[in-house]
This record gives sequence, C-alpha cells and structure tokens, in this order.
Amino acid sequence: MRRSLRRAAGAAAVGLVGLTLAACAPGGGGTSAGTSCTNEITRPDATRVTLWAWYPAVEQLVDTFNAEHDDVQVCWTNAGQGADEYGKFSTALEAGTGAPDVIQLESEILPTYTILDGLADLAPYGAGDLRDEFPAGAWADVSDGDAVHAIPVDGGPVGMLYRADIFERYGVEPPTTWDEFARAAQDLRDAGYDGYITNYATNGGAFNYALFAQAGWAPFEYDSARPAQIGIDVDTPEARKVLSYWEDLIGRGLVSSDDAFTSDYNTSLVDGTYAVYIAAAWGPGYLEGLSDADSGAEWRAAPLPQWDPAHPVQVNQGGSALAVTSQATDPAAAAQVAMEMFDDEETWTIGVEDAGLFPLWRLALEADWFVDRRYPFFGGQQVNRDVFLDAAAGYPGFTFSPFQVYAYDRQTQALYDMVEGDGDAAQALATIQDSLVRYAEQQGFTVR
Repeated sequence: MRRSLRRAAGAAAVGLVGLTLAACAPGGGGTSAGTSCTNEITRPDATRVTLWAWYPAVEQLVDTFNAEHDDVQVCWTNAGQGADEYGKFSTALEAGTGAPDVIQLESEILPTYTILDGLADLAPYGAGDLRDEFPAGAWADVSDGDAVHAIPVDGGPVGMLYRADIFERYGVEPPTTWDEFARAAQDLRDAGYDGYITNYATNGGAFNYALFAQAGWAPFEYDSARPAQIGIDVDTPEARKVLSYWEDLIGRGLVSSDDAFTSDYNTSLVDGTYAVYIAAAWGPGYLEGLSDADSGAEWRAAPLPQWDPAHPVQVNQGGSALAVTSQATDPAAAAQVAMEMFDDEETWTIGVEDAGLFPLWRLALEADWFVDRRYPFFGGQQVNRDVFLDAAAGYPGFTFSPFQVYAYDRQTQALYDMVEGDGDAAQALATIQDSLVRYAEQQGFTVR
C-alpha cells in the first residue's frame, strides 16, 4: 500500500505541474566537491550544504549566513520556483539521487513530500526546541505531533488593501465585515464607480482556500503518521456560504473574475479597476513593484473583513519553509542550515527590506524596527502593526492534502465552470468533492 501511495504522490507532484520525468534533469544534490554554487564559498574547508531556494535576495541571505559560520557553508542554486522546482525535486526522489540537502518549499506542499519519504524529520536535531520561536499556526503548518518536517520562514497572513481615495471620492466607508463589503460594492457602483470593488480569481488556489477557511472550512484530515488514510470533506455548509457569497457578487457585476497574476490583472490592481485587493502580507510589496499605477492613488491596509466581528478568524495565504531532504549527505549539517539560516536580525533586515518577506520568526516579528516600520506606498502607514501582526498571531494553521497540486487544479476548473457556465456554488463544490474522493481512492488511500 505505501509503495503505491508514494508512486501516486510522485505522479501528482510531477505530472500535475505540467512537467514530465523525462523533461526534468536531476539537480546537483549532496555535498560533493563537484557541486557548483551560484554564490561564492568563503570557507572551502567547511562542511558544504546544498540549498535550492527562490527567495528574492537569496544570495545576500546566503552570503550573510556563510560569513557568520566557520563550520558550515551554504552552496545555493535557484532550481526554479513552484512547479519548476517541485518537478525537479520529485524527479530526484524518484531517481534516488539529485536532490539538494536543504530545499525551500511552500508550507502547503509539505504533505506531498512527507508521503514520498522525501523529507527528514528535524526533531532529532533539536528542531522541536524552536517551537516557541514562531506563531502557533506557523508551527502547526510544518509539524505533525512531535515530528518537524520543516522550519517556517515567511508567511502570508491576509488583510485588505484598499484605495482610500476611491472610497472617499464616492462617499463609501471601507468595510469591516463581509456584509458591509457587499453593501459597499453596491454603494460604489450606485455612486458612479465604474470599476469593481475587487476581483475573485478562480485560479487562486491558496487564496480561495483562505477565504473558505475563514468561515470554518476544514476539507482534509491527514496525519503523516498514517499516510494511507485521509478525510475529505470539501462540500460543507461553510464552503457553500462563502462561494455563494462570491457567486452572487460576480453575478451582479460588482466583482470581476479575472485570472490572477496575469499582466492584465496586475494592471487592474493599480489602475483603479479594483478598489480592494484582498492580499497576504506580501501584497504591499507586490503592489509597490507593479508599473502603470495611478499617480494619485492612496493605498491603505485594514484587517480582513469578518463574517462575525465578535469572533474574528485569521487566515493565511502562502508562505514557505526550509526542509532537509532525505538525500542530504550530512543531515545534521543540513538541519543546522535550516534552523539557523534565518535566526538573526541582520538576515531578517535583508529578508524584509530587500526580499519583501513577512517573517514568521518572533525575533523579527516582535522587533521594534519591524512592528513600527512605515510603508511609504501606504502613506507611511504601519501596516504590520495595524493589520498583519494580529493576522499572523491569530492564524491557527491549516491541514492540506498530500496531493495539493491536484486539489488546486480541480478547484480551479470547477470554479471556472461555475463562473463561465451554468453551474452554481453547490454544483462546483460537489464536483470538487467527488473528484478528490475518486482520485484518492484510485491512488490507494482509504477515504474517511
């Protein structure tokens, strides 16, 4: 059973990101002397640990680590981001060689690789002692019981970024609840605003998971200690409530349904087409980096609207962690890199200012320079203090599936069919539920 599940997970990790095994050349893994590094190794006699990572400014981060460590040096390669890296990593695991010692992974992808036995448990190397260095939800996302699959680095607590000038121009108050959000959408339109209050992207996998989760949606029960079993409950009252809400706003022409992260979408974010951008903590930096912005735009950040303001629920979209692979030549040295790469303020100054990361390490989260940091793009607002610190602290964690790429793919298709076809929210969720149960059973899982 375990062997068939591992093969199934490997197929999902490689095939569903649009890559084939033949197309992915194995990366250079291990700490062999022949491994080439993008960065310069300053202490050639030290233990060398290979790293695949795509963080912005990662070379600065690696150079800082290497300058501070005599015993170990990081040899960095950018193996691509998302699908590119995951395809190469899956190929290396299938081949039994070619993986790096340490790899940057999105937290939601960790179960995909724990079922492949692709990641080392970091608990024997003392990782459990770091639990209190992170918000509880961030730690929950990388651990199962006493097992620690990765060390959290950056996260995506969610807030509401909005055009204060647009709301002021049309005499509409920025919303604090989802009921107010729907009324504000109509009020803006009635007052003459010809844009949309926001966009609902059917291809926003993690974005939609976050919106559903805020209403109490918990689609999966999965424990890496029992990898052959999974609970799947996608089609729930909570999910129907959220999806019906957005279906209604789209149907009334108050919310658009453009694909996210296209060039047209990026333009719409900053040219006044959308009055609100529901975004993770990396959203402010993302907006600031876009061109063609309205010269008179006044951006502000506010907490995510709530379903029940008396019982606020915080959610997360995205974020990554450093994991040690099962092919690490020196697992102890690799664990040291994963645990110490981001454990000082100098590194986090680079991570925040040059890489646009939202830290999950308390040493940065609670530092005055981060808490009080002002963002010129947001009129000097202290967006961390006002919005994202509370969102990060309140996020409880979320359980993803060991075939998350497939789950996102099925969701995207069903939501697109709902928006572009004759279906509705109930049909879309039923379709996702049926497809995931069927897929899991075909791959050998026992579905609860």
